[in-house]
Amino acid sequence: MGHIRSATYRLIARPSAARGMILVLIAALASAAMNVCVRHVAAEMHPFQAAFFRSLFGLLLLLPLILRHGLGHLRTPRPVLHSIRGAIQAAVILLAFTGLSMVPVAKVTALQFTMPLFAALMAIAFLGEPVHARRVVALVVGFAGALIIVRPGLVPLNVGSVLVLLSAAGVATLVIIIKLLGRTDSSLTITFYMGVFTTPVTLLFAVPVWRSPSLAELGWLVVIGALTIVINFCFAQAVKEADATTLMPFDFTKLIWAALLGYLAFGEVPEVWTWVGGAVIFAAAAGLTFSERSRV
Repeated sequence: MGHIRSATYRLIARPSAARGMILVLIAALASAAMNVCVRHVAAEMHPFQAAFFRSLFGLLLLLPLILRHGLGHLRTPRPVLHSIRGAIQAAVILLAFTGLSMVPVAKVTALQFTMPLFAALMAIAFLGEPVHARRVVALVVGFAGALIIVRPGLVPLNVGSVLVLLSAAGVATLVIIIKLLGRTDSSLTITFYMGVFTTPVTLLFAVPVWRSPSLAELGWLVVIGALTIVINFCFAQAVKEADATTLMPFDFTKLIWAALLGYLAFGEVPEVWTWVGGAVIFAAAAGLTFSERSRV
């Protein structure tokens, strides 16, 4: 309860934290909606091709904003870091889209909550951060939640679930990079260069499976591209406006939206294990985030 009161106080005392909270809520809804759209398109189109169009249309839809706010937003002191971010982002998109074509929307969303756990593991492995009891407990509990959802040995292992978990690990890396880029570049710049670098990479994977999309599919792909802009812009701006302990609780709404939209679009009713495992993962990730914040 102390953490909740603390987060509430930050929202009241800091307008930027309130803006970050709203941006995360918007990004959560847009993310769930995009997952539904991707699953719909991937029923007929190869996920690699859908991933390319997602990047392409996202970039094209962003150009009017660039022109409106001036080409000065294209200047960046960190082109190499943007290219690294773009390559990782492309891999994340390809993995996530392929996983979405195999796994129900709510299950995908629940597994994506493992991202902060992967971030903590990377901090230990590559940044030499200390291994303390609270961190170990949170990681064990969180990944146990993932096992509750996947239930290996009890049900056949779904390759799509593995791909989603790999994409979550990639997103953990992206969060760190976006935080670094946010020190020098605007959210618009970060989002623009994401499209610049992911579009050619995803095209390389799309060419071998290419087929001409229908007009209806192109319409859905435009919607996916637009939602991509909303997600990336809102997320990049949110992490600049507020800290993770403030934003984390509101990200859980993503699972609620995913369950609702998945049911309305495909009649998917999430398994009880998806809710249980998702709640366990989220609780562990939130606890880990609050714990790390209290040590600063």
